[in-house]
Amino acid sequence: MSISIESTIGIIGAGAMGSGIAQVAATAGHKVKVFDSNSAAIERAGANLSKILNRLVEKGRMKEDLAVKIESRIEWVSSLEALSDSSLVIEAIIENIEIKKKVFSKLESIVSDTCVLASNTSSLSIASIASACEKNDRVIGIHFFNPAPLMPLVEVIPGITTNSSLPDEVMSLMKEWGKVPVLTKDTPGFIVNRIARPFYGEALRIHEESWLGIPEGEAGFATIDWAMKEIGGFKMGPFELMDYIGNDVNYAVTGSVFEAFYYDPRYRPSITQRRYSEAGWLGRKSGRGYYNYAEGVEKSEAMKDEVVGRKIMNRIVTMLINEAVDAAYLNIASPTDIELAMTKGVNYPKGLLSWGKEVGFDVILRELNFLQDEYVEDRYRASPLLRKWAREGVKVEW
Repeated sequence: MSISIESTIGIIGAGAMGSGIAQVAATAGHKVKVFDSNSAAIERAGANLSKILNRLVEKGRMKEDLAVKIESRIEWVSSLEALSDSSLVIEAIIENIEIKKKVFSKLESIVSDTCVLASNTSSLSIASIASACEKNDRVIGIHFFNPAPLMPLVEVIPGITTNSSLPDEVMSLMKEWGKVPVLTKDTPGFIVNRIARPFYGEALRIHEESWLGIPEGEAGFATIDWAMKEIGGFKMGPFELMDYIGNDVNYAVTGSVFEAFYYDPRYRPSITQRRYSEAGWLGRKSGRGYYNYAEGVEKSEAMKDEVVGRKIMNRIVTMLINEAVDAAYLNIASPTDIELAMTKGVNYPKGLLSWGKEVGFDVILRELNFLQDEYVEDRYRASPLLRKWAREGVKVEW
């Protein structure tokens, strides 16, 4: 791969992610072409980008001449064939494996043999997407986080057929674009969407139970969010974040990870989230999710009980730390990249491996053993590496 500042970057999909990636590439100095089969989406994306750039200029966060250059570098196109001169094409469309494979198969017949084909998928198999291409060694995952211009993390995911030199080249390119890239294996959810599942799943599980006396409805969601923010130090609580992401999107990712892991109970979706998705209570974008965002509606008060809050936080963080340790155990990514992914990709207050080291892996193991004894579920099994670190009292360094 040879992508210079003169290279054209193709983007497929003019939604929030595609438009954001286009802005990032154009800011780095590239000519960018954005294709979407929906002409209305193209018009909307162009108008939204203009508003975003104008707002940045008004707030003094961007020089006007740079905003003009960024906008001039982006071309909104109505045919896939217009991407034929691209050196790199990044697909950012719906999370549907069959649709992605059809797009990649068609794309391969349009671009040059040296063009790199990348997917912005958040959890789907790169190997499966690449199987749609005859030249599958040039297919790789480049997963940005929303909003792409602001979030520094990018997961770089080589498939098993990806050319061995391509990951390093993409990592270097992402650094040139001002991003913090991490390298991850092509496994369900990659780093962030795999490790972060308990942040949502265990919060939903706690809400569905009565053991802590947490109130039902919005007050219960508010209590769990309060515990994770005020005691855990997270910037957003799990229910606030699910409402921000969209219950439909979050539920779909959970479902795909659950299925891809052969229905491992650790990743089992929640009936509560399914019902909210089915009801159309998707979060902020629909005006109603775990919270009601209608004008004039006040948010329910949390039950600010320190003891209860500490139990909530400990349980969710215990599950997160176990998941991070298991990712290290299975060589999903290096410990350093696991720490970077969770702090730069989802803004966790500290790296989960460091957090486990700080608390004590023996303490984390005791909590997991308690939960497994209480529920008799494989959901709470401890990673073999966590057991080893707890047993040996290892002072982990990375």
